[in-house]
Amino acid sequence: MIIRSQPRHAVKASEITPPRYYFNRRRFITSAAALLAAPALGWPVESRPARPLGPYTRSRYIIDEPLTDYEDITHYNNFYEFSTDKEDVAELAKDFRTDPWTVIIDGEVEKPGRYHLEDILRPHPLEERIYRLRCVEAWSMVIPWVGFPLADLIKRFQPTSRAKFVEFTTLYDPAQMPGQRRRILDWPYVEGLRMDEAMHPLTLLAVGLYGKVLPNQNGAPLRLVVPWKYGFKNIKSIVRIRFVEHQPVSTWMKAGPREYGFYANVNPHVDHPRWSQARERRIGEFFKRKTLMFNGYGEEVAQLYAGMDLRRFF
Repeated sequence: MIIRSQPRHAVKASEITPPRYYFNRRRFITSAAALLAAPALGWPVESRPARPLGPYTRSRYIIDEPLTDYEDITHYNNFYEFSTDKEDVAELAKDFRTDPWTVIIDGEVEKPGRYHLEDILRPHPLEERIYRLRCVEAWSMVIPWVGFPLADLIKRFQPTSRAKFVEFTTLYDPAQMPGQRRRILDWPYVEGLRMDEAMHPLTLLAVGLYGKVLPNQNGAPLRLVVPWKYGFKNIKSIVRIRFVEHQPVSTWMKAGPREYGFYANVNPHVDHPRWSQARERRIGEFFKRKTLMFNGYGEEVAQLYAGMDLRRFF
């Protein structure tokens, strides 16, 4: 007889994907609360709808699929630093302070230091990209992100030849982030990429969505977007980018090594121990669809994993 013990980070099934959400009830709400304005570029916190980002260009990385509603994107959020309930995050994050914001660049790099967000952003022209976001709980969205390639930032700070991986860390501030007062995970949240993954032109540092400043609940003021990986890989509210020689131990790897591997590439042939990854539900739709290998980006990224056993390295 096989006895499975529930990991300490496990949440209730009702917290994974509330069934009522499948019917897209938010589309029928005629009087919604005003959207949160995230002050990612130095604007003060306010409760009015998010301000436009300013000038940006459209990237060639655009998929021709219907976009997920802004309301859905900003009110159904995986952000455990605030709550494990996806529908509570926006309210709990509304007063999150993102100005001033600094990012530490360190490790195996020629230009280490603590940099203000404005100095991080200033040299990099922003662009809009429409990417799928696929979460491990078998739901997905299509989001028009605004940001700049992570590769541009990496080239600017000149990692040394010893840098084989990039490690990212989220802000640790339990006073502002109530989810961090619970030992759901080993805070602060840490994620990582292999250097060639980080340098891939699809990998984005996002500062906005739908042409507006990134809302707090979506990872303001700076988050990672790696569209061929599961959503937990796309770390939010980044305060540190470290270049390292050895593979980082990411937060979910530490919490559940049988469930969450370092690579986190979308692979419908590898089931999560507690649910199938073969099909997904697009937020705003009722019926499920077939999950695509690498979230549909196989043509662009499959060569990064040539010769690897993608069941073993999941």
